[in-house]
Amino acid sequence: MDKLTYKRKLVEKCLEQQDQNVLNAKSAMDDIQESAIDYGQPQEHYDSYKSQLLRKRDVFAKQYEQAKIERKLLEKINVEKVCKSVGFGAVVVTDDQNFFICISLGKISFNNETIFGISLKVPLYKVMGGLEKGNTFEFNGKKYQIKDIY
Repeated sequence: MDKLTYKRKLVEKCLEQQDQNVLNAKSAMDDIQESAIDYGQPQEHYDSYKSQLLRKRDVFAKQYEQAKIERKLLEKINVEKVCKSVGFGAVVVTDDQNFFICISLGKISFNNETIFGISLKVPLYKVMGGLEKGNTFEFNGKKYQIKDIY
């Protein structure tokens, strides 16, 4: 598979994974909201159960909104561009691990390989951002050599 096809299919896989993250957060938020409604009014003056439920709902609402924002970021990746340096949208192949600079997706199983989806905000990106094919970098005491970028 050529590099651009690989990248396009990888973005599709990431979008599917992020869609699932969006659905999971929405479902959790809705379930807790429904529980709070079903619980009704507090049973006594010091009953904080409904307040706890609403706080949990708010946490999931934030996760839901963040997941939607991150999905939009994925959609902005130019799958028709071969990157020359490590930056947003780059697939980075090293001598040890492969990375996709996108959003924090963690471990992605794709094309019988493991790729780590990392965001521009993580310390690892701060070390490798802007580097090019052939460069080396060190992170957490481990040395990496960049074999390819696209």
